[in-house]
Amino acid sequence: MITTHLSAQREETTAVFTFKPVPSTAFFSHPDYYIWCGSMVRDSEGICHLFYSRWPRAAGFNAWVTHSEIAHAVADSPLGPYTHRDTPFPAREPQLWDGLCTHNPTVLHHDGKYYLYYMGNTGDGKTVKDPDDLNWKHRNNQRIGVAVADHPSGPWKRSNKPLIDISPDPETSDSLMTSNPTVTHRPDGGFLMIYKAVGRKHAPPFGGPVVHRVALSASPNGPFIKQPDPVFTCGEVRFPAEDPFVWTQNSRYYAVLKDMGGYFTGAGRSLVLFESADGLHWQPATPCLISDRTIRLEDGSIKQFDYLERPQIYFENGLPTVLFCAARDGDETCNIHIPLTSTE
Repeated sequence: MITTHLSAQREETTAVFTFKPVPSTAFFSHPDYYIWCGSMVRDSEGICHLFYSRWPRAAGFNAWVTHSEIAHAVADSPLGPYTHRDTPFPAREPQLWDGLCTHNPTVLHHDGKYYLYYMGNTGDGKTVKDPDDLNWKHRNNQRIGVAVADHPSGPWKRSNKPLIDISPDPETSDSLMTSNPTVTHRPDGGFLMIYKAVGRKHAPPFGGPVVHRVALSASPNGPFIKQPDPVFTCGEVRFPAEDPFVWTQNSRYYAVLKDMGGYFTGAGRSLVLFESADGLHWQPATPCLISDRTIRLEDGSIKQFDYLERPQIYFENGLPTVLFCAARDGDETCNIHIPLTSTE
């Protein structure tokens, strides 16, 4: 749907970047697949590699939890247009932790190697008839892994064990499932991960509350040591946020994430900014609101989406350059690449 005005609640500026108008090349979609999460890295030859989630449209939107696979596309520019190249993370043996589904990619380049963090799961492989329901066996089998390669084109080495598994104590906040990893290099050395966690305090199959946890490691491929306190919480709200992307800039930590219902800004479902001095204790930035679900196009029009989420940022020279987001309008999906201007 094309709208003719910006939301009155829209705030396009933050402490670290502003949105620029989006060119027509910056929408990546496919008629036969739902296209979702996207994380991009540029190789030494300058080629842009986009890792994204896709699953067959014929299976329905909620088949992301059963049939998603991480695919790979390339372009000459971070803003596209991208061309699908291959599917380096397809389904494999169903007895493995990530045997039937891979999703939520986020790619990190460090010391000559590429690390791709992702959610994987397995189960019975069945889709559900109710479009408002999920295959809860697959959802609750979600775990976090990492694959490693010398080049974005692969080959990628996947592990047969999760990097972040559930905690055995049923009272912990990640005793049911772990998902949505994001990793950054710490200014003082080592690596910091933030991940989505669901516990068993509330009734199955959803469980909950849905929170986020921090884990630290000396190496990008772990082991990661879980920190005890959830972050991005909002009082007693059971599911306040999801989809964080974390980075460091000027020795400070930042995270852009999805506010599930305007809990932090009053702006409804939106993208918001948090900041931290140490990566362990977080607070909303000032201003906190990055964007509602509208974007401005280069032709001057405004595009409003039903969903604008799964933010991932590509950096050049250490500065935020492009914000990649999953977008949905009705039953149409795409990954959109929003150019940024750094304000720091």
